[in-house]
Amino acid sequence: MVPIESFAPVALIVGTLGMVGWVVTTWLRVKHGYPLENSWGKPVYPQKNAEMAERITLLSQENAQLRAEIGSMKDRLAVVERIVTDESHQLTREIEQLRGVAN
Repeated sequence: MVPIESFAPVALIVGTLGMVGWVVTTWLRVKHGYPLENSWGKPVYPQKNAEMAERITLLSQENAQLRAEIGSMKDRLAVVERIVTDESHQLTREIEQLRGVAN
């Protein structure tokens, strides 16, 4: 008779392979557009209604606005970095040149 302790590693491997297989199957379904299943095995389709479409539109607009703001902040940060790393006499000369153009 084989002791039950010798089956523990086999059970652990089989259980792990089962979970990995479930994750891969779910990933493949999502990747290829197949519906997911609920706990009773019935297909669950993503909801597509007017509210979701409006929400997507609002999020897209907000995303564009935030991207523009980040671009502006990158430009400002580049100027600050240039000011910090520039030698003081060069910065003073540029400021004097700007004052001369304004007058």
